[in-house]
Order: sequence, then C-alpha cells, then structure tokens
Amino acid sequence: MLSGTGRTPRILVVGSGWRFLSGISYYTCRLSNALHDRYEVGAILMRRLLPARLYPGRDRVGRSLTDLRYDPDVRVFDGVDWWAVPSLLRAVRFLRRFSPDVLVLQWWTGAVLHSYLVLALAARKRGIRVIVEFHEVQDTGEARHRWAARYVRRCIRPLLRRTDGVVVHSRFDQVALAEAYDLGAVPAEVALHGPFDHHLPDRPVREPGDDVCRLLFFGTIRPYKGLEDLVEAFADLGPNYHLTVVGETWEGWTGPGRMIEESPVRDRIEFVNRYVADAEVNEFFAHADVVVLPYRRSSASGPLHIAMSHGLPVVVTAVGGLVEAAEHYSGTVFVAAAAPGELREAIVRAAGLAGRRHADPSSWGRTVDAYARLLTRIGVAQDPPVDSATSSNQTLPLLSPDLR
Repeated sequence: MLSGTGRTPRILVVGSGWRFLSGISYYTCRLSNALHDRYEVGAILMRRLLPARLYPGRDRVGRSLTDLRYDPDVRVFDGVDWWAVPSLLRAVRFLRRFSPDVLVLQWWTGAVLHSYLVLALAARKRGIRVIVEFHEVQDTGEARHRWAARYVRRCIRPLLRRTDGVVVHSRFDQVALAEAYDLGAVPAEVALHGPFDHHLPDRPVREPGDDVCRLLFFGTIRPYKGLEDLVEAFADLGPNYHLTVVGETWEGWTGPGRMIEESPVRDRIEFVNRYVADAEVNEFFAHADVVVLPYRRSSASGPLHIAMSHGLPVVVTAVGGLVEAAEHYSGTVFVAAAAPGELREAIVRAAGLAGRRHADPSSWGRTVDAYARLLTRIGVAQDPPVDSATSSNQTLPLLSPDLR
C-alpha cells in the first residue's frame, strides 16, 4: 500500500519496445509483468531508438520475432520515437493520465537519454519519484565513439540529479556506477536479473543415447563477447564435440565468422549468423548439452539466464556481474577470460555435468523484493511481507528474451 493513502502504488516502467528488439525489450516486459503481481503497472516503450540505418540489426527492425506479451492489465504506450515530436509529447500525456507514484527508467543506451530527461522532468514536476535501473553504465559500442561517450557523460548528469533511487544487477555494477558518477546519498539496491524462462520448449528434442556433446554459443557477436576464444578452443576438442554459434554480427566484428570459415574443424561447426525468433531460440537451447559464454567483459547476460532456465551446464568467464549471476547455479563452470586453453578444459569439465537438469536460482520475486525495499527507502511504499523462496521456474510468463 502507498504509505498513508491505503492504495496500491503505481509504477510506470520505461524501456525498449519490440521494434528494435533486444534483450532489454524482453527484460522490460518481464519486469513489468513481475511488478504487476504486487503493484499497478504501466509501461512506456521506446519504439524507434535511432535512425534504422545506424542500428547494427537494421535488416530486422520492425519484424515480429517474439511471442512474449505484456499482461493485459499492464497499460502500455507504444511508443516514443527518437525525433520526439509528437510521440514524446504523447508519452508525457500518458504519464499524466496514468499518474504513477514512481517512474522506472531502464538505462542501457545514450540513444534514449533526451527522451528520459523529458520524462523525468515531467515526473518530478508532478512529485513523482524517479528510479533508474542501470543494465550497464554505457553500451560498449557507443563508448568506443568519443562523441557518444562525451554526450552521455555530460547529459546524463541532469537526469541523475533528478533521480531518487538506483537499481543495479550486481555489486560489481554498483561499484562501476559509483566510479563513473558521483551519486552521493542516492539510495541503491542490487536486484539480481530475473529468469528468462519464457524460452522453454514444450517438449524435449534430444535423441536418447547420442554420445555427441553439443556446445552452444548464443547472442550478438561483438568485440567483448570472446567468440574468437571459443572458436580457437573448439579446434582442440575431439570429434565427439559439435559447436553451434547463433548470433547477429554487430559493430563490424566479422573476425570470429572468418575464423569459423577457416577452422580445421569447420564440418563440426554450425553458424547461424542472424537474430533468431523465439521459437528457434527454444530449439537451439533444447538441442544443446553445454552453453559456452566466453565474454571478456559483461555486466549481465540474457543468454546466461536462458541457459539456467533450461537447466543446462554453462561455461562462463568470471568477469563483471556474471560471477554474482551464476555463482549459486550448480551447472556453472567458471573460467578466466581470453584464455582458449583454459576454456577448452572448462568445456570438458562442463560436459561431465550434462545429462541432468540444474535448478535455476534466479527469481523475479526477488527482483520485486529489491524494488519493494527501494520504494520504502525513497518514501513511496511500505515493504510488504513476501515469500521469495519460490522456484524461478514456477513464475509463468505470458506466452501467446544481451540481453542477447
């Protein structure tokens, strides 16, 4: 209940829409649906993030690739375009009509900064609290461009001055955020990433008695993803290993693709070089024995959470927030980053964990608990008693996801 009013608090979530589909699109939907279990929730979607020709996945913009849907009782405004007029003005009117107690801004790219600042100004003018949930300080591709990095560093400060609370996915991110921006006494909560269990298939598709260990790399192919380390390590594995690489190339990072084509074991590598629809995601993970994520850096990983929802062994580098995300998962084998030899050995160890389902420790209930604590700290709501011990796989998403 909202303190002193006797009504349930209203939360308005702002994040990526479906047109420029990414892991944040999935996350925004799953978070909104999870919060709806306890609060009144609305959502504003960022519809057109930037001119499509500038987007790495420009060829699929606007295509229907997901079956995930918002709960019918979550009011959705879809959405805001990068050129703002008239969509941003309509979003402000939607905010006023919905009249939330809290505005929650999903942060992952500087492309939304000008829109977020307008929404935050409109919210604060009406006494609405503002929370920013950081998926990372800034997108790595943007940060490589001096002008983009400078724009975010300078223009995010007016937004942060109007921020009442911050949510991050790990203590690692909390430290990184504090180093990047002086947030002073702004309350912060760590909310571990909830499960991506909307990618579960209806039936098992593996053939019994198959002695081939099938490895899966899934996600966008970018400089920090470390796919080249996996391709090198895989060449030294025996003939009973097969590798499937599924991902869309971003930032012109074509080196791993060339390595695959030139690999001496090319006949044991399947390369699906595109962003795949949800139904295909289900099949790729259902066919896999081990998921390998050799990131060289990362704050969070949607593919990691899809793998854990499937109960698969996962080889993941001990970098960034991935340690906290996977440290309590029995199927995890951690490995050092940028070390193909150690990666090969870790894959062999993980193969020994295949053949049984590992329990996913993540939970959207715990994510909502973290939000409840933060709302209490910023004076919005009493922290209600909850039982968060429920298995993550008992949280049923609506079916009709780096973060790829």
